[in-house]
Amino acid sequence: MKIEIWSDYVCPFCYIGKKRLDAALEKFEHRAEVELELRSFELDPQADSSLKQSTHSMLAEKYGMTVEKAREMSTGIKQQAAAVGLEFNFDNMLVINTFDAHRLAQFAEERGKGVEVGEMLLNAYFTHNADLASYDVLADIAERAGLSRTEALAVLEGHQYADRVQAREQEGSQLGIRGVPFFVFNRKYAVSGAQPTEVFLDTLNKVWQESQAN
Repeated sequence: MKIEIWSDYVCPFCYIGKKRLDAALEKFEHRAEVELELRSFELDPQADSSLKQSTHSMLAEKYGMTVEKAREMSTGIKQQAAAVGLEFNFDNMLVINTFDAHRLAQFAEERGKGVEVGEMLLNAYFTHNADLASYDVLADIAERAGLSRTEALAVLEGHQYADRVQAREQEGSQLGIRGVPFFVFNRKYAVSGAQPTEVFLDTLNKVWQESQAN
C-alpha cells in the first residue's frame, strides 16, 4: 500500500495529521506493507522570508484581527499538538518561504530519507522555530539525517529538484488538492485534514481489504 502525503512545513495541521497517521500505522497489522511518500504543497508560494514577519502578525493581517486574537488562535493548535506528543512554540515563529525546504525533501527522498527529513523539517520549524529558508539550517538537517551536508548545500545553492517540487505541486493540483494535509491511499482513497487516528485506521483497513480482494 502506498500513501502519498501532500503537506507544507509551515502547516501545523500537517504535523499533527502526520502524527495521527503514525499512531494509526502503529495499530495497523500490515504496517510493514505500507510505503509513505512525500509530496510538495506550498501554502504561500509568495512568502518573503527576508521580512522576518512573525506568524502572529501575518495571521492578524490575513484575517483582520488583533495580534492578541491571533495568539489565542494558536493556543488551541498547541493543545491539539500536545495531545499527540508535539511541542509547538508560536511566539518566536517567523513566516518563511518553504520552496527550498521542499527541494531538500526531494533530495532526501531520492536517497531513501524523504519521510525522515520531512519529519525533521516540521520539528525544526514548530518546536525549535528554525529558519527553514536558511541553507545552513537545511544542510544541518540533512547531515543529522545521515546525508552529505556538502552535497545538500550544493543542491540548495543551485536549482536542483526545483522542477520536481513544481511537478509534485502540479500533480496535487490535478488531483484537486486545495489544502493540506492531504493523504492519498493507493490513488483510490483520500483523507483530507488532520483527521482523528481512528479515521486513518479505518481507511488503512478498508484499502488493505480491497487490495487483497482484487
